[in-house]
Amino acid sequence: MLHLLNLLAAIALLVWGTQFVRTGILRLLGERLRSLLQASMDHRAKALVAGTVVASLVQSSTATCLIVASFVAKGLVATAAGLAVMLGADVGTALMVVVLSFDLSWLSPLLIFAGVVMFVAREKTAVGRTGRVLLGLGLIILALELIVQATRPLTESPTVRALLADLPSDVLLDLTVGAVLAVLSYSSLAIVLLTATLAGSGIVPVSVALGLVLGANIGSGLLAVLTTANASVETRRLPVGNLLFKAVGAALAIPWLAQLLAVLQAHLPEVQQQVVAFHLLFNLALALLFIGTVGPTARLLERGLRSVARPPDALRPRHLDPMALATPSLAISCAAREALHQADVVETMLRGMLPVIRGNDLELAKQLRELDDHVDRLYTDIKLYLTQVSRDALSERESRRWADILSFTINLEQIGDIIERVLQDIEDKKIRKNLSFSEAGLAEITHLHERLLANLRLGMSVFLDGHVRDARKLLEEKARFRDLERGYAASHIARLRDNTPQSIETSSLHLDLISDLRRINSHICSIAYPILEEAGALTPTRIRDSRLEAAGADEQQA
Repeated sequence: MLHLLNLLAAIALLVWGTQFVRTGILRLLGERLRSLLQASMDHRAKALVAGTVVASLVQSSTATCLIVASFVAKGLVATAAGLAVMLGADVGTALMVVVLSFDLSWLSPLLIFAGVVMFVAREKTAVGRTGRVLLGLGLIILALELIVQATRPLTESPTVRALLADLPSDVLLDLTVGAVLAVLSYSSLAIVLLTATLAGSGIVPVSVALGLVLGANIGSGLLAVLTTANASVETRRLPVGNLLFKAVGAALAIPWLAQLLAVLQAHLPEVQQQVVAFHLLFNLALALLFIGTVGPTARLLERGLRSVARPPDALRPRHLDPMALATPSLAISCAAREALHQADVVETMLRGMLPVIRGNDLELAKQLRELDDHVDRLYTDIKLYLTQVSRDALSERESRRWADILSFTINLEQIGDIIERVLQDIEDKKIRKNLSFSEAGLAEITHLHERLLANLRLGMSVFLDGHVRDARKLLEEKARFRDLERGYAASHIARLRDNTPQSIETSSLHLDLISDLRRINSHICSIAYPILEEAGALTPTRIRDSRLEAAGADEQQA
């Protein structure tokens, strides 16, 4: 019983080590891995190589599949190119199995020691993330060594030998067991390494091991399909296509397993090497066999999995992909896209204000006020989504972007609240009382409204691109808008002195409205502060300058 418990603990350590490495690589190189994939999608061969490199680093074809599937869903990558990446990703994972199957027991203590020191000393830096990767690799090697030690007493047990002799030789059963284990462990790499180690120890017959390896490959594809089950149709196409390749490849390989085993045994003396080599050859064969069919397969998937167009009034979150949370840099991009969606809803509210003011349209005012509930809901969803992204997993640049997105959504939520209150005031103080602004007053409000829309579009551009020049221009608009508001307030007071009836009737509403428009503009201009602060382009505050000037004036008077 103790030996079995040790074996289970070693298997758990192996699975945890592979996930530890995968998480560390994604945190260390997440943004660069995405850039590498995006830059390699113009040619199938390049896409295949890029998938091999990324999966070798991440040690997970499933993680690579989720990243590329999100690109496909956003229209950044064609389905055919994504399928080519996945063929390369499977080869990359198989190559890592080959590397980790060597006797590296001498390296495990060094990796664990160095990894712990680096991770503990500089946890939130690139050094700490590198230490996390080294620690995970050390744990994988240590786990494989522990598995060998734990299985040795089991292989010597007469009871275990009798059970193994009575096991049915059923390839479909082996495939099923391998697939289930890969799904449960979230790692086909760990299952293939485990199978090779158990086969090398004599616990599992080689013929059964080959079936388990095929099952682990199918389980890897099935895991991606299950993970994306609730995602959009565009996102699901790539995992389904990848699973289709694996299933067809396994079906073609099953009749030849006996012959393949004979060839492997003739060229490789050790059982563990035979299992690992079979895994690599299977994935290389898939890549060579199906790389020429990714185009027709993509068209088949697009016809079979058709996207259903959203109704035009669907204002639910569109880009907060739960799958992307495993890749912090990708999750940040999803949150940024959803923040721009929130900005579009706010722009719709802002744009509709002027028709309400001009036409006294109660129905439009009601519809626009209801949009504020959607703005609030999007703000809540984005905020909760961001809280699921660990700040410790982000680079310094990504951490700043995290804060910028949250600040942006807060400002948008406050703008929506102001617009809702303004619309309610217009209903109560103007429309229901059948009042109207003077011609000059309406012209002033129209001018401020036009400037406000232009500033909102500029603010969205600053948030998206982060250009310092545009951020500086946006901040300058804050002072210009304030001067306009003061000038138009003075003009309104002048019309009151001239006893203009419409100005007298709407005086309170007019002054509140232009003041609220200035407040909206202040929230829009706040988008520029993080960009300018990061660039070191902010000057000392006016309060500080005014105090210094006052102090200097006092000194001169003295």
